[in-house]
Amino acid sequence: MITLKTPEEIGIMAEGGRILGDVLRELKIAARAGVATKELDAVAYKAILRAGAKPAFLHYRPAGAAHGYPATLCASVNDVVVHGVPSGYLLQDGDVLKLDCGVRHKGFFLDAALTVGIGSVSGQAKKLMTAAETALTAGIKEAQPGKTLGDIGFAVARIAKKNGFSVVDGLTGHGIGRALHEDPYVCNFGVRGAGELLREGMVIAIEPMFAAGAGAIRELKDGSYAARDGSLTAHFEHTVAITENGPRILTE
Repeated sequence: MITLKTPEEIGIMAEGGRILGDVLRELKIAARAGVATKELDAVAYKAILRAGAKPAFLHYRPAGAAHGYPATLCASVNDVVVHGVPSGYLLQDGDVLKLDCGVRHKGFFLDAALTVGIGSVSGQAKKLMTAAETALTAGIKEAQPGKTLGDIGFAVARIAKKNGFSVVDGLTGHGIGRALHEDPYVCNFGVRGAGELLREGMVIAIEPMFAAGAGAIRELKDGSYAARDGSLTAHFEHTVAITENGPRILTE
């Protein structure tokens, strides 16, 4: 069931979104060659607590999971798309790093992600990251009352196809609010005019995930998901409210 948010609730979520935006900016600066991904996790944890919020991912245990997530941050490198668990891995020049983080603020969750090139990355990596970020912008533009989830998915998939990339299989965006994951699923493909009608008060996490190769994925032992063919991946995400004035990015 989709839960609509009041303007007051969206305002609270915007407060949390500003906190999360600041955290991601701090992480982007800290992410460089020679830094361990677990060091970035510590940066995220301290920054969230300093701002008076709580980490959304730490100990989060979705339905069916055997264990809660052990970290504040998802740090996914190269072929790993999402849910990369921070570790002692030292970032290297040329790595493509996905930083996905969430906060809980005054009872509401916010979720956002970006992709960072470490040092000097390949031309293909630059093109992939640009395409995924462009797709996020295109998807957000469709997040207006009277449009549909299919309009968002179509806009995202069109950017992938135009640039010769694939939408990652099986991974989607989602509704968000008092729970980290709410209805509806927000797919990165779709048919114009099809799917759930977008209504004022809906809040969704739009998150294009692209692969340089095929879109098939595999689950790794730590619960992360990687491109089955080992190709580079990119991931960008914002929490977006659908308002009478159009899309409102809450995590900018």
